[in-house]
Amino acid sequence: MLNEQVLIVDDERNIVELIELYARQAGYRTRHAYDGQTALEMITSEPPALVILDLMLPRLDGWEVCKRMRARSDVPIIMLTARDEDVDKIIGLELGADDYLTKPFNPRELMARIKAILRRTRNDSEAHPGADVELHAGSLTVSRARRETRVAGRTVRLRTKEFDLLVMLLENQGIVFTREKLLETVWGFDFAGETRTVDVHIAQLRKRIAGSGAEIETVFGVGYKLTA
Repeated sequence: MLNEQVLIVDDERNIVELIELYARQAGYRTRHAYDGQTALEMITSEPPALVILDLMLPRLDGWEVCKRMRARSDVPIIMLTARDEDVDKIIGLELGADDYLTKPFNPRELMARIKAILRRTRNDSEAHPGADVELHAGSLTVSRARRETRVAGRTVRLRTKEFDLLVMLLENQGIVFTREKLLETVWGFDFAGETRTVDVHIAQLRKRIAGSGAEIETVFGVGYKLTA
């Protein structure tokens, strides 16, 4: 275990204590904040490996915290919402959250998701720059080692999971992937039917690579494929 630090942001102290208990048992260091403003200050002073972020927070809500974080950081974010409403999840994902859980949640499932996200993050950071391979489709160019994306020479900033999705589709142009397969490969575990996560990320990707000649097609009843 790498003793990575997890920041828990929630104004319900019993939730914070529960997550801290399980996270420490799993080998993670923890810190916590009970409001959004304090969380941002803590993230700036000592960036964590991952943030667990409740949506309903005093001072600054979770959406605003996520938005400000993503303006300057790619630290993974797992959002917590007390309402099982798609709009909350979609907004969170569009703002750059990597994952979400609806309260009440199983703390063991949360630990599994933390482990999967951090494992993926470590694998990305350990890639060898000297072994870079550029992927192309139309005017779209992607550098895996530098994690850079360009459309007609213009740099396009992608969030972590958007980039990982794009690489997978580019490496397998013309091949159709189910949503479940994309979840398993890119997120690292089974989301148990939460395939809306993929749909939101695909929609964002389409906007970012528009005009490149590369298209992410929907194969109805199956999934997605990339063509040029």
